Amino acid sequence: MEGHLSPRDRVIALIPYYAGARISEVVRLDVGDVRRSARKAELRIYGKRGKVRTLQIHPKLRPDLDQWLQERLNWPNPENNPALFLNAGGGRLSARAASGIIASITADAALEDETTAHVLRHTFATTLVRGHADLVVVAEMLGHARLETTRHYSLPTDEDKAAALNLLTIDR
Repeated sequence: MEGHLSPRDRVIALIPYYAGARISEVVRLDVGDVRRSARKAELRIYGKRGKVRTLQIHPKLRPDLDQWLQERLNWPNPENNPALFLNAGGGRLSARAASGIIASITADAALEDETTAHVLRHTFATTLVRGHADLVVVAEMLGHARLETTRHYSLPTDEDKAAALNLLTIDR
């Protein structure tokens, strides 16, 4: 992401990628849901059906998040609104506005494929599964109630199938 983006906008786009959060979960975050100490940083994410999950903040997300928390103090109404992401009027940023921010970032980047918060979340999950993370762990990180929902990210590609066939030995 380009350096000209505001810290708020960068973090809005990075959380789905580095924490697997839905856009509705991103805008639901409060400042108190970001827990930081010298050695550890966590996000408390409120998911569907009131499920709460806690994820470690990825090291690549933390500096941008720290920068946004500092800048947030200069936005309208920061002391009276617990929302992590504020709009220009000092209210909680809406999911539609956050989606628009991501759309604007991807349009500016001239990406060939449409990139949304859902695509970033999907990339998070696919990267973990393809990196051989345990499917149960990935399901928990995504806030999925059913493992079958997470299994979708592990479906084999044509390349996976070809590689599997190459594992067969041929005796002549």
